[in-house]
Amino acid sequence: MSNRLVVSLSPHVHSGDSVRKNMYGVCLALAPAMIASLYFFGLGAAVVMLSSIIACVFFEWSITKFILKRERSTVMDGSAILTGILLGFNMPSNLPIWIIVIGALVAIGVGKMTFGGLGQNPFNPALVGRVFLLISFPAQMTTWPVSGSVEYLDAQTGATPLSIMKWAIQSGDASALKDLPSSMDMFLGMHGGALGEVSALLLLLGCVFMIVRKIITWHIPVSILGTVAILSAILPVANPVYANPVAVLCGGGLMLGACFMATDYVTSPMAPKGQIIYGVAIGALTVIIRNWGSYPEGMSFAILIMNAFTPLINTYCKPRRFGEVAGKEAKK
Repeated sequence: MSNRLVVSLSPHVHSGDSVRKNMYGVCLALAPAMIASLYFFGLGAAVVMLSSIIACVFFEWSITKFILKRERSTVMDGSAILTGILLGFNMPSNLPIWIIVIGALVAIGVGKMTFGGLGQNPFNPALVGRVFLLISFPAQMTTWPVSGSVEYLDAQTGATPLSIMKWAIQSGDASALKDLPSSMDMFLGMHGGALGEVSALLLLLGCVFMIVRKIITWHIPVSILGTVAILSAILPVANPVYANPVAVLCGGGLMLGACFMATDYVTSPMAPKGQIIYGVAIGALTVIIRNWGSYPEGMSFAILIMNAFTPLINTYCKPRRFGEVAGKEAKK
């Protein structure tokens, strides 16, 4: 028995996609949420975002030129800018610049360029930088300015929705959940937290934009958000110390992670079936880490864990090769 390769005649259709086009497309989808972060956190958001973007672009350029010694730079393909935006979105608006620079160095130098650059990194670079900073500088990375604090280093800080949810679980006191912002405030982003927690509404609009433009598909964000919604609807029935699904979905970096970080081309599965498996696993891990782990937020860890499983998922969900004729037809 032998497999036959069937190749159609020309003309062949070209999609017009490119790395540059898709990267800047994602940046454009993030623009409304970025503007909202400037509105809610003022100068601090501007300093953090600009510092993160400039540092990521600089480190990619310098590593490419002086360490890898490549003649062609990849700085203008938009991937370094996108990493800077996503890294900045995972930081509080009062983070000192020197810590931001360290995070950018780890994100680009360790998370991306160590493996050869774009297309070869097994883990999302922005999340590598974020988790490194969270472990290395836990106090600075978990001191959150409240919404409306337009100062930079002197911004007024307070509890976030995730910290309130965590305290309710740890203390066993369901009345602590009364301190949560209203569902509408959380949906619009009028609460403390990282820059990327500012508006679930605008992040969802950005996700819809990317799906319509076919930059991403629906499989990963829908499977993540659907899994979290279902589990978060079940838990309060078993014990009232767990928050309602709306608060869980809109709190923390869940929307940002589901729509913009888990969907990274390089670190996520290729086949739709694999993407759904990947998304369901991320959603379940996020709920588990948030409710029973040491950190209030679990999205970053869940995505990085599943990044490691992406090659295995791709192998399990390998699509049929183009032109392959299987089954009874192959025997003819």
